Amino acid sequence: MGMDIKQIQDLIKFVSKSGVNEVSIEEQDFKITIKTNQEPTYVAAQPQQQMVAQVPAAAPAPVAAVAAAPAPIAIDDASKYITVKSPMIGTFYRSSNPEKPSFVNVGDEISAGQVVCIIEAMKLFNEIESEVSGRIVKVLVENAQPVEYDQPLFLVEPI
Repeated sequence: MGMDIKQIQDLIKFVSKSGVNEVSIEEQDFKITIKTNQEPTYVAAQPQQQMVAQVPAAAPAPVAAVAAAPAPIAIDDASKYITVKSPMIGTFYRSSNPEKPSFVNVGDEISAGQVVCIIEAMKLFNEIESEVSGRIVKVLVENAQPVEYDQPLFLVEPI
């Protein structure tokens, strides 16, 4: 089981390009954590395999984390709305699977820490949490559409 060296190398490339600070994958017999910043990237895999790979990060990565951390937000001076942006490159999903209802819809009140969407990147499904409380004014991305790092996903009216 586990991942082969090629998958790990692809993951390292993806992480350093995406501006994500840290990615962790845990399976029954395998755990991998990749962290990036201005320092080299270190990869440690246990317990089946021991390996440490060093790759320089492509550029100083903005502070963004996967799943556990909320999406970064930006306040637009010209507007009273707050934009919830994507913390990573991937595919945007409004629900956990096609049979389930969307996490949030226009008009819904949300609170900080609430899951608003999922972004799938390299077969990893990352729950994106809102950093703000408010009301969803607009969903800016279609379901199953690819998104870029820092792309606006939702407009939220603070309440």
